[in-house]
Amino acid sequence: MESPIVRRGFGLKELVKGDLEADYRSRLVEAVRQRSHIMKAGDLTIRLAKEFGFCYGVERAVDYAYETRKQFPHRGIFLTNELIHNPRVNNKLRNMGIRFLHGGGQGDKQVQELVPEDVVIIAAFGTPVVEMDLLRQKGCVLVDATCGSVIQVWKRVEQYAREGFTAVVHGNSRHEETRATVSRATQYPEGRYVVVWDKAEAELVCRAVREGCDPAEFMRHFAQKTSPRFDPARDLVRVGVANQTTMLSSESLEIAEMLKVAMARRYGEAQLDDHFRSFDTICSATQDRQDAILELVKSGLDLVIIIGGFNSSNTNHLCEIASQFTAAYHIDDAESILSATSIRHKPAGKVDPVISEGWLPDRPLTIGVTAGASTPNRVIGDAIERLLRCRSLTLDQVQLNAS
Repeated sequence: MESPIVRRGFGLKELVKGDLEADYRSRLVEAVRQRSHIMKAGDLTIRLAKEFGFCYGVERAVDYAYETRKQFPHRGIFLTNELIHNPRVNNKLRNMGIRFLHGGGQGDKQVQELVPEDVVIIAAFGTPVVEMDLLRQKGCVLVDATCGSVIQVWKRVEQYAREGFTAVVHGNSRHEETRATVSRATQYPEGRYVVVWDKAEAELVCRAVREGCDPAEFMRHFAQKTSPRFDPARDLVRVGVANQTTMLSSESLEIAEMLKVAMARRYGEAQLDDHFRSFDTICSATQDRQDAILELVKSGLDLVIIIGGFNSSNTNHLCEIASQFTAAYHIDDAESILSATSIRHKPAGKVDPVISEGWLPDRPLTIGVTAGASTPNRVIGDAIERLLRCRSLTLDQVQLNAS
């Protein structure tokens, strides 16, 4: 029997509302928001970005996970992967008895080991078509928490495949969302894709379009980033651009323009519609947070703190934007603020976190704060409180001095 799929929750939103507020709400963040996103405390001025933290898709995914636990208190519940890229949220779910199909945790299962009594939650990033087919054959309940913005990208990639266009996807080929997205192309016999990480990789594709290329050399560079049996001479004649929804919007637009120009040069402006498609598939929440951090850093800051999982694509891009204007510290939780002199953070463009000394100068400071779309307000509030303690300020003192 094929698994039933739940796509609209279980109607238990009011029953889990209290738990969600207790786990993720922050009165401090709400207070700062109400004070025009500005708080003054001692010699610190804290400016909160106008858009930050949980987006609708993340809220929906977390809500579905809590509803699923409430609906099935005694069943085994498994996530296809991290629900979202935030360590506190995923640890909380594990503490609720929700385990993982992927990842090395005690009690985790492989898809092949599932039984009809199990419940599986599809993470917000979605899951590849092959895995979804395997899950549907298991007969267990499937709760689909895939973000709506991700599904819109899938529809675009599927349209490209149906019309004979190769999907050029701006994204991280190892990211769960991108892997799920490109699998939508290969559902179709003529479906093709190539994933480009940045403008440098996009230029390699553009050069192959304009001038042709050595197929072996092309495939050496794009190993693990193309559909099976990819042939650049055949598969780069007609291309459609899409993006992982959390990429840097400005770069995605530049890559699309690069490919458009390359196609026009190869085939002529008059034939462009026969060879090129492009649709901006950056989600609105990602765009809003990128616009907000840009506005914040341009207002004049001494430094900015960006809060979110180190593996969170959208958070990494917020750090990338901020670092062009001021000192930017991407932390994954409040505990990363080790002291008034030390901070554990991931620099823009780097893979691993580092510890920096002397990050908080002993003088009046204006500090910006933002967070990725997978970061709960409570994590943001905890980070602000920890920042204030670096100046020996209590929360009561902060509230008295807030303006």
